[in-house]
Amino acid sequence: MTATRTTLSAALLAGAALLTGCAGIGSNGRSADCPTDATDARDLPAQALYGRWEARFDGLPAVAAVQLGKHPDYEGVRGTISRNASNAARPTVAQLAGDVDDEGALSIDESLDGRAISGVWSGKLQAGSCGREFRGTWRNAADESVHPFVLSKTVVPAAPQGKQ
Repeated sequence: MTATRTTLSAALLAGAALLTGCAGIGSNGRSADCPTDATDARDLPAQALYGRWEARFDGLPAVAAVQLGKHPDYEGVRGTISRNASNAARPTVAQLAGDVDDEGALSIDESLDGRAISGVWSGKLQAGSCGREFRGTWRNAADESVHPFVLSKTVVPAAPQGKQ
């Protein structure tokens, strides 16, 4: 019975790690590829930034959808942010480019037209989030207003067994 519980516990931990985007739970109960705190982002692979995210901004309506992928020109990310603003039928889409340094500092430039910077993101990797949450401020270049943000990686459900 104890062996069954141990096996079940290990399976549950591994499943939880996959759902949070971290794999390889170590003897300390933490993922082998998950930073132990926000100041040790060297353990976070660049690929952990790729994918879908949700951005929430204080003082701004709705949740924005963020998609990040590999930047073609340097070791960073490039992607888009889609905001509904006041018209859900025509979301505002802006381009993003940036990176995360070894201390977990997120820096992203945002551009509505692909030339001029329309917003600047400055954030920090959150301890214990396994690279799935950043918090900081977003500055709107149009009016210099500053809004706190939370950027959270969305969980993609696993495909059912036998389906691909």
